[in-house]
Amino acid sequence: MTLTPRSFHLELSRGVAEITLSRPDRLNALTFEVYGELTATFRSLERSAARAVVLTGAGRGFCSGGDVEGIIAELLARDARGLLEFTRATGALIQSICELRRPVIAAINGVAVGAGAVIAAACDLRIAAASARFGFIFPKVGLSGADMGASYLLPRIVGQGRAAELLFFGDLIGADEALRIGLVNRVVADSDALGVARGWAERLARGPAFAHAITKQMLESERTMPLAAAIEAEAQAQAICMAHPDFREAHEANRAKRPPRFEGADLGDAPAAPGDADAPPTPRSTGQETPRV
Repeated sequence: MTLTPRSFHLELSRGVAEITLSRPDRLNALTFEVYGELTATFRSLERSAARAVVLTGAGRGFCSGGDVEGIIAELLARDARGLLEFTRATGALIQSICELRRPVIAAINGVAVGAGAVIAAACDLRIAAASARFGFIFPKVGLSGADMGASYLLPRIVGQGRAAELLFFGDLIGADEALRIGLVNRVVADSDALGVARGWAERLARGPAFAHAITKQMLESERTMPLAAAIEAEAQAQAICMAHPDFREAHEANRAKRPPRFEGADLGDAPAAPGDADAPPTPRSTGQETPRV
């Protein structure tokens, strides 16, 4: 299990795994090593005590995409087979984020462009600092906007028309525009982005992890289902959740007028944190595999 990465920082505490891309001098640009270790880490988190994940960047940037010096120069020297090997590896990172059966929250503290923008889109929830900027800049460097799953993810987040605009032009947009089109869930002060993301992650970690895993699974698998199939899939999924001990625990906790102690959750003192329902942040405005039976 790869939970000791060398190319970025990982901390696991009270059910929350926090991943910090740590090349601030390069705006957390990705190298071959970072791609590989991120993919391995997200795969390994499936078998860890993590119940929620926060992904952020050190310094002024979230992630500025592939490192021009560390990746682009080498790619220009590769043959077609070598290029395909690389593009498959970058896509594997996005797949590992989407397939992790835990909620993943991006705390976007600055620029998120190229691969960085796709990584943010792959996360389940996105908290943006007011100074954050987003850009699917692939066409600016002569590449298709459809990279690393961008043309799969973006239409499902912002709609087909806006996704087409972002992927054809590759223009940068600010945090307010990202919120307006639904690309992010919240825009907060620069100093609050990580704190709000941590607060959300802590809430999720105290919650029913089994049910959250089912929710994430159903959000993905129902995308291509007709209505009748989706309703049946949800009926089966909810029946499975009702058979889980967390359902009875929530009922008993409600009757006893105490907080529920969901299976595996580390409640501790459960202090209110930025982003908690009873201690909400002050955002500038608000946006927005079938179960195994």
